[in-house]
Amino acid sequence: MRRILFSLVGAPLTVAIIYMGGAVLAGALALLSAIGAWELFRIARVGGAEPLDVAGIAIAAAIPLLVHASYLGVYRVSLTAAVLVFLIVLASSIWTRGVERRPLVAVSVTLAGAVYAVLIAFMYPLRYHDYAVGALAGTVLVMFPVLITWGTDIGAYTFGRAFGKRKLIPSVSPAKTVAGALGGLVVAVLTGGLYALFVLQPFAHLRLTAIGTLLFALAVSVAGQTGDLVESLIKRDAGVKDSSKLLPGHGGILDRFDSLLFVLPVAYLLLGHLLIPSPS
Repeated sequence: MRRILFSLVGAPLTVAIIYMGGAVLAGALALLSAIGAWELFRIARVGGAEPLDVAGIAIAAAIPLLVHASYLGVYRVSLTAAVLVFLIVLASSIWTRGVERRPLVAVSVTLAGAVYAVLIAFMYPLRYHDYAVGALAGTVLVMFPVLITWGTDIGAYTFGRAFGKRKLIPSVSPAKTVAGALGGLVVAVLTGGLYALFVLQPFAHLRLTAIGTLLFALAVSVAGQTGDLVESLIKRDAGVKDSSKLLPGHGGILDRFDSLLFVLPVAYLLLGHLLIPSPS
């Protein structure tokens, strides 16, 4: 019940934030990235690592804001700036971790955790895709891979419960089955096809070819299921059940958005090649 009630509030709020875009969306993504990084560092500490929490959380929070700044033309992050941040984090381990506290592991987990958590920020360039003209079109485009991901989850759960016997990767996620994974793919394709036909084209004036829609839905579904497995692997490595207890009935931010961390970058890459503006 808590999970359902939270979703009834969270889903419309998410759509509203995406629609508003701009600083509101960037701020929300910065907050999610920061919390996600904090959760990952929390997991890593249980597993014995000592990440540089403050630095990693600050980097994760800053990236969505810098993306927003680049779209405004205020500031564009350069490779030199990224390298400088890396050098600062690496050098700081001399004093903050020393030889005895595994400095290389600390720096690696810090930077990897920040990058992993901030993948959610790919929602911003999707919202402002060159072909998505206006707030409605941008929102409809972002929800395209999101709804395919939800369809994958529903299909995996339904088919897994009904037909699941053979485990997919029991050492990583004992509950997932081969039937569930295939069922997720089937529902993803159906969801993608219906959304492209009845929502994406009429409301955003965007389309994909039939083959493009099929490939996109399959890729998003595979990416989503992979993202789910990766987070399960991270938690199993540390021996924890949830990334945190922040979301009622859902666990933590990483538990809720683990699939989208993989889906959004893949969707952004593919839509750059597959998306076609249709006549309004």
